[in-house]
Formats: sequence, structure tokens, C-alpha cells
Amino acid sequence: MRLFSLITALVVAAVLYGIVFERDRLLGFAGVDTSDAPAEETAVEADDEADNVEAIPEGTVRVMALRSVAQEIDNAVYLRGETAALREIEVRAETSGKIISDPLRKGTMVEEGQLLCAVDPGTSDINLRETLARLAEAKARLPEAAARSLEAEAQVPAAKARISEAEAAVPAAEARLLEAHAGIPAALARLEEAKARVPEAQARLEEANSRIPESEARLSEAEAAVPAAEASLAEAETRLPEAEARLIEAQARVAEAEINLNAAQKLQKGGFAAKTRLAGSEASNEAAKAGVQSALAGLKAAASGIESAKSRLQGALAGVQTAKSQVESARVGVQAAQSEIQNAKAGVQTAESQVEGARAAVETAISAVEGAKAAVILAKSQLDGAEAGVQSAKTGEESARTSIQTAEAAIAGAEMSIDRLGIHAPFAGLLETDTAELGALLQPGAACATVIQLDPVKIVGFVPEAQVNRVKLGANAGARLVDERTVVGKVTFVSRSADQLTRTFRVEITLPNPDLSIRDGQTADLAIEAEGAMAHLLPQSSLTLDNDGRLGVRHVAEDGTAQFLAVKLLRDSIDGVWLAGLPETVDVITVGQEYVTDGVPVAPSFEEVIQ
Repeated sequence: MRLFSLITALVVAAVLYGIVFERDRLLGFAGVDTSDAPAEETAVEADDEADNVEAIPEGTVRVMALRSVAQEIDNAVYLRGETAALREIEVRAETSGKIISDPLRKGTMVEEGQLLCAVDPGTSDINLRETLARLAEAKARLPEAAARSLEAEAQVPAAKARISEAEAAVPAAEARLLEAHAGIPAALARLEEAKARVPEAQARLEEANSRIPESEARLSEAEAAVPAAEASLAEAETRLPEAEARLIEAQARVAEAEINLNAAQKLQKGGFAAKTRLAGSEASNEAAKAGVQSALAGLKAAASGIESAKSRLQGALAGVQTAKSQVESARVGVQAAQSEIQNAKAGVQTAESQVEGARAAVETAISAVEGAKAAVILAKSQLDGAEAGVQSAKTGEESARTSIQTAEAAIAGAEMSIDRLGIHAPFAGLLETDTAELGALLQPGAACATVIQLDPVKIVGFVPEAQVNRVKLGANAGARLVDERTVVGKVTFVSRSADQLTRTFRVEITLPNPDLSIRDGQTADLAIEAEGAMAHLLPQSSLTLDNDGRLGVRHVAEDGTAQFLAVKLLRDSIDGVWLAGLPETVDVITVGQEYVTDGVPVAPSFEEVIQ
């Protein structure tokens, strides 16, 4: 029972909650139409909004957004400017004088070089003729001065050659002086050498004289040895027969001993003789043979003695001849030593004469050096004179040339003065003022007339620095004048320097004006052709700045967060501003962009859906 009561209480509580708090949902679930109850509908919408708020995650910011698609726009540069003459100049006088030409009235068309004002020449022609005469006189003096200059210059090389020749002679003279000085010691040395040879020659003479007695003594000794050698030969010849006789005797004893030996041998064999006898016979035989040998040796000794005696005799004879030769040689040496003494004395005299000659050559060389140096000094003085002559001649020539240049300058000045007497139009154009009146006196700098050129004409405007890079030279440009006329030209000038006050750049557009209908100083609206661009048209209030001060917008990224995008402002319009630098399609936050930063989640409500 208690469990059933609890279940019943829970069901009743749920029904009451649904009736009170969830009435609209229950009615909708039951299919009941609640459109006739405005108050109830408002309550339901409020409940829906409350449900939506509860559905947004915590930290998400609700913003208003605009989905923008890029469009291609005409990207012309629009300016305001004014017309200006292509050229304008105020022609002024460069000399003083009275005007002698009739005036031209303002508005007159003039050609380039046309005479505007003529000034009275006065004495200009006389001055010109006088200057021409001075020029002719100066030119007449120039050849004479040039000839003197050439003559003087021709003398300089000769003077320089003489200096070179004289300077070249100095080293030669000094070399000869050194050579002469060097010759004195050599001559003195030769003199001493010659004097030293005299005692030497005298010593050799004494030596040669001393060898003569010695040679004569050896000759006598050699002559005395000849008889002894002849006696030795005779004695040796006498011993030869005796040796031959002893040999014959020894040979006979040998024959006798051999006979006795044969007899003793035979008797010994027959037993008739004793052995002692046989031994004695053999000993006798041997002794006889030895005697033969001794006799032969004596014979040979005798023959050798003869040969030795003959050799001694020949040696003695040769010694005699040698001694005679030595005697003759000693006598020749004496004569040679005497001749050498004479030659040595002659050499001393020659050396003394050479010493005197060397000293004389030194004196001559010193005189030659002094003469060469004097010649150098003389040649240099001649060169100085020649150079002074050249300088004087060049000065004369330069003076003549200066006179010519002065006269030519005076002629140019006179001709320029005459040319300045006529004031001409610098270009074809229109007279903006009357020219100077006839009889008027002009001073240098006084105005003659003002000339302007209006064909072609130019229109001058000033472009902001944000758009100056879009203006190109040669670009087509149009202009609307104040009288609603439209003209077309081309950009001919874009300034590279900005105006210091306005920070704008000067732009000039040139266009033809053959009928001169466009005047100087008219106001004009300009449109300069530029490349087209893809841009977004957005409310100006959607622009914001990032932390770096860059201009841009915040958009809803794909991940549902706010992101900053930098933009480039092309131009503004009544409907908003045209911006470049954004993607082709972008969801731009138009309300609430100042309350979010990059990366903050946002819940956008798109303006197109709300509208």
C-alpha cells in the first residue's frame, strides 16, 4: 500500500509540472494551434531564445556578420587638378638700350625665333670692327713669336748634347788620371826591379869568373888522367899472353892427368895397382881441370882488364872534352853575365824614364780633368742661356696667343652684345602680354613680353601616396572641365618626390589643344586608367586595427573563431568602402569586432538572414 501511494504522488507531480511549466510543448505535442494567442506566442519565442542562449557554449561571443563575395571593380585613380600651359616664359632683356621695333599686341601668335623686341645697337658695330682689327694684329705677331720659339727650342738640344759630351769626357779624363796615378807605382816597381837585377847580374858574373879556374883545373886533371889510362891499357894487354900461356899449361896438365887416370884404372882392374894410386890419379885429374878453370878465369880477367882500361881511357878522353866544354861554358857565362849587367843598367835607365813619363801623364791627366769640368760648366751655362731664350720666346708666343684669345673673346662679347640686341621668341606660342613699346628704354632684366604655349596643354593633379604606385607613365587619362567638356590625354610625368606639406605626388597629363580652347588655370576632374582589381564592398564601420596598427577586418574562420585580416583600401563610396586583400568569399564581422581577438570563439548572426 505504501509503494502504490508513492507512485501515485510522483505521477501527479509530473502532470502538474507539465501543465504549469511545459504547457506550450504539451499543446504542441497534442497538435493544438496557438496562433490566436499573441501573448502566448511571444512567451514561446522568449522561451526559444532562452533555449538558444542556453545552447551556446560558455566563452562564445555573439556577433553580427556579413557574408561578402569579391567583385571586379574599375580601379581608376580619381583626382582633382587644373590646366596649365605646357611652357610659359617671360622674355627679358640682357642689355640696356632703346627699343626701335614696333610692339606686338597680346594674344598674337608668334613663331619660334620671331623677333619680339629690337634694341638700338649704338656703338656695338664700331666696337666689333675695332676688336677685329686687334685680332688681325695679334694673329700677325703670332708667326714671328712662334718662329723665335722654334729657333730657341732648336738650340736647346745642341746645348744638352754639349753638356752630355762634356759630362761624358769628365769620367774619361778622370779614368785617364787614375790610370796615370796607377802607372806611377808600376813604373817605380819596374825601376826597383831593374835596380835589383844589377847586383844579381854582377853576382852571376863573379860566379862565372870563379867557375873558369875550376873548369881549367878539371881540364888539367882530365888531361893528366889520359896517360895513366893508356898505361893501364898497356899493362892489361901485357897480362893477356901470360893468361893464355897459363891456360895452355893447365890444359896440358889435364891431358896428362887423364892419361894417368886411365892407366891407374886399368892397372886397378888388373890388380896391378893399389887403390890409393887410383885415387891420387883422380885427384890429379880434378886438380888439372880446376887449373884449366882458373886459367880460363885469369884469361877472362885479363880480357876484362883490357876492356876496363880501354873504358878508363875513353872516360879520360871524354873528361878532357867535358872539361874543355866547361871551360868554354864558363867563359860564355862570363860574357852572358857581362851582357846581363849591361841590360840591367839599361833597364834601370828605361824604368827611370817610365817613372818620369808616368808623372808627366798624371800632370796631363789632371789638366784634362780640369778642362773637362770647365767644359761642363760652360755647356751648362750655354744650356741655361738657351732655356732662358726658349722661355722668353714662349712667353712672347703665349703673349701673342693671349692677345689673340683676348681679341677673340672681345669679338665674341661684341657679337653676343649685338645678338642680344634682338629679343626673339624661344618657342612658338601666344603672347600673354604686349611687347615693349617703341622708344622704351630697357635695362638688363627688364621684361620684353610673356610667351605661353597651350598646344599641347597639360593638366596637373596631385595623387595620394597610397595610390601613387597605381599611376603609370603613358597611362590613358580623362578629364572633365568645369564647362562639362571631356578631354583625353596620357600621363607624361609622375613625381618621385612628395610635397612636404600635403604628402602627395605631382602628376601631369598632356593632351592636344589645337584650337587653344583649353585655357591655363581651369579646374578639372581627372580619372587615370589603372588595372582592375577584385574587391569587397563593406561598411566602413567594419574596419578595425590590429595590435601593430594595421588596417583590416575580423572574420569568422572555418573553426568558428575570430581572425584578423589586413586589407588595402582602394576607395570609398556612398555604399561603403572597397577593400582588397581578402579571400574571394569571407564572413566579415560587422558588429562586435572590437570585443573579440584572434582565436576567440564567436556565434555569428548573419545580416542577410535577419533581413
